[in-house]
Amino acid sequence: MLVSKYYYVMRKIYLLFIPLLIWGCEQTYDNVIDTSTENYQVSNIIFIDHNPPIVYDLKVSGDSLLNLRVIFASGSKVSNVYFNVIASDFTQLNSSPIEMNEVANNIFDGQFILKGQNPNGVYTVTFSVTGLDGKNKQVAVSNFNFNNGQDNFPPVISNSVIEPDTVLVTQPTTLFTSVEAMDPNGSSDILEVYFIVYRPDGSSNNNRVQLFDDGNVTENGDVTAGDGIYSRLIQVDQTNQKGTYRFEFQAEDRSGALSNIINHYVLIQ
Repeated sequence: MLVSKYYYVMRKIYLLFIPLLIWGCEQTYDNVIDTSTENYQVSNIIFIDHNPPIVYDLKVSGDSLLNLRVIFASGSKVSNVYFNVIASDFTQLNSSPIEMNEVANNIFDGQFILKGQNPNGVYTVTFSVTGLDGKNKQVAVSNFNFNNGQDNFPPVISNSVIEPDTVLVTQPTTLFTSVEAMDPNGSSDILEVYFIVYRPDGSSNNNRVQLFDDGNVTENGDVTAGDGIYSRLIQVDQTNQKGTYRFEFQAEDRSGALSNIINHYVLIQ
């Protein structure tokens, strides 16, 4: 079995103090951060004009406006409320926090335009509050699904490389592997590029081994970030089964469409 030398979690994790397990007909938030030491508390987050599950589909007329409402518990003392919109590729769509308007006592509304060039997938909205003490804190996180309304095309991969093609293993050895990937809907529509390893006896654990286009040459062997060449360093040793291994390269986009498959073979002696 080929063992990946490096493994990195690419997703950003929001650390929340107390997750709430609350779901009602209008309660669409996922988590609220404990602000028990402050003089305010979020009681509800509403995606106006949308019911769970929240989906903004630009193919449906009128669904381009993200219309949010935050309701604070009675007696909360809040100076300002802001939100940020994080796309499925983890980029923040707004250049600076968007301030919400107080439309009633402890009720704040805010809007953001979702555009067709934004990638498909699950989006995150983070909410922050400035208390009367002037301190700004994140107080809630919520998610929704976004469809940019464009016809989806699957990604395409090409030019797989594993160097060398034949390896005499007398000690732990590092191999470099890479593949080129593009997507007609834009590079941000690529969810992941990966390979699956098949042993000489044809068996496989079917695990996807992710490749990276992050420019981290030391850890992943990738030279230039964002150039469409996805790379990985892998390690083999004397415990690996001898014979010819098949590397099956493929990519998946944010709509779940799969690319063509490229096979590459490596002889382990």
